[in-house]
Amino acid sequence: MNGPEILTLGCRLNATESEAMRQLAAGQDDLVIINSCAVTAEAVKQARQEIRRARRRRPDARILVTGCAAQVEPDAFAAMPEVTAVIGNREKREAATFLTPSSTKLHVSDIMGVREAAPIADLGERNRARAFVEVQNGCDHRCTFCIIPFGRGPSRSVPAGAVVDRIRALVDEGYNEVVLTGVDTTSYGPDLPGDQSLGMLVERVLKLVPGLRRLRLSSLDSVEIDERLFELVTQETRIQPHLHLSLQSGDDLILKRMKRRHSRAQSVAMVERLKAARPNIAIGADLIAGFPTETEEMAGNTLKLLDDCDIVMGHIFPFSPRAGTPAAKMPQLDTATIRARAKTLREAADARRTRWLETLIGTTQSVLVEGLSGRGHAGNYAPARLASGAARRGTPTNGVVIGDVVTLHMTHIEDGMLVGETL
Repeated sequence: MNGPEILTLGCRLNATESEAMRQLAAGQDDLVIINSCAVTAEAVKQARQEIRRARRRRPDARILVTGCAAQVEPDAFAAMPEVTAVIGNREKREAATFLTPSSTKLHVSDIMGVREAAPIADLGERNRARAFVEVQNGCDHRCTFCIIPFGRGPSRSVPAGAVVDRIRALVDEGYNEVVLTGVDTTSYGPDLPGDQSLGMLVERVLKLVPGLRRLRLSSLDSVEIDERLFELVTQETRIQPHLHLSLQSGDDLILKRMKRRHSRAQSVAMVERLKAARPNIAIGADLIAGFPTETEEMAGNTLKLLDDCDIVMGHIFPFSPRAGTPAAKMPQLDTATIRARAKTLREAADARRTRWLETLIGTTQSVLVEGLSGRGHAGNYAPARLASGAARRGTPTNGVVIGDVVTLHMTHIEDGMLVGETL
């Protein structure tokens, strides 16, 4: 081995930070790091399962647990006999954490006291095709269902200059696509000097890194898309025509009980504006099924939101009460009802996705090649692959290289993926 084994659960930000830890812990072959997620009770359960599997697989390894689940439930993970140490979200950014064994099992500080921005130079998770760059961390909002602010701390932004330098370096390394990521990405800027915003950051990146071919934005809060960001997303062709929105529900009373900052009408209006200004933009969304007090009619309003917001990539989450959140104290629905509503919502979302992919047959799409099988994603994030199924690493004399952007004429769908011929 050439370093630690890292198992990453949860979001893209976790994946980004796992790559940073891989660099920080280089040479530590005896180390297994579980980078956990706390967004649902199921995610925490999965972390426990991975810890036990890791110990069975590597009985002599040091097993460190970090991530949001470790941050919010440190004592519970420290009590597991398989765990060597529990590392907080702040501590996992420090090389010393991984280099020497410690007799102390808990290394978790108060994340709510963190004020500094992320160390951008150490970040940028890459799969040899696409790079994820953290521009923001933490969250100042308090949605009633969400434990993540207590795992990530207050919102803090990476200075624009550092972001630009990092992206320029990635482009110089040969990366054609970069994703700006964070916990609450649209809250970027207010903690920095001057009048900063996500739109201003994006504008600066596009201007100062002209060699960047494709820019993506991770999950956005639709109500926080200001006019500058809206104009860039709809007019700048280097920003890919795909947005993933944090909508959560299509019912106004549930949104209020979730303590969200938007109404159903605002979500629909934003998508209508986006589609009017850039018709080919694809909309993805996070939606929660079975929130406390949700009636059949309320669930139906969320189901209708799939059509009203033209959602073609729905991420469906069955509600999961998280201890310490207000929603956990609300009247709960029974598990069977939650699962049934999530199933209905997921099936409807899958059907919409299939119909959307069918509309792309016969079109020409620009695809980033991400795997040896020639698989990747179009600009609108539709999954696609080369009909030849061939791609190579490095710089071949002929053929397609992982990380290339190729133009494909889409001929059919196979296994839920568009298949195209190169032009």
